[in-house]
Amino acid sequence: MEKKKILIIDDEPDFIQSIKGVLDARGYQTDSALNGEEGLKKAKEFKPDLILLDVMMTKKTEGFDVSRKIPKDEELKSIPVILVTGIREKLNLPFGFEPDKSWLPVKAILEKTVKPDQLLSEIEKYI
Repeated sequence: MEKKKILIIDDEPDFIQSIKGVLDARGYQTDSALNGEEGLKKAKEFKPDLILLDVMMTKKTEGFDVSRKIPKDEELKSIPVILVTGIREKLNLPFGFEPDKSWLPVKAILEKTVKPDQLLSEIEKYI
């Protein structure tokens, strides 16, 4: 059976390493990118079954921008996206975010620091 592929787009190498460890141990094939632009390119080459996407990278809203580009791209539009972010805590936002079709077209939003079990159960819902 072919391994399911997950692309991690995040600017924190430590976070990427810890998530890769969890996913590799579960038999997923992983790749990563450190920013949105690189992530979109990698997604076209790697053809992941799912993308884990951070929000604050080069720009504070980079993950939001990337999440809106994916459904508009013929090659990428069928790939489910899960946001994994610490934006609420970092910017001290009094509200959370909900996925929706146009502003935030993602499957789920997880707050960093996400527990491995929670992450895996969300991933398994979508691939």
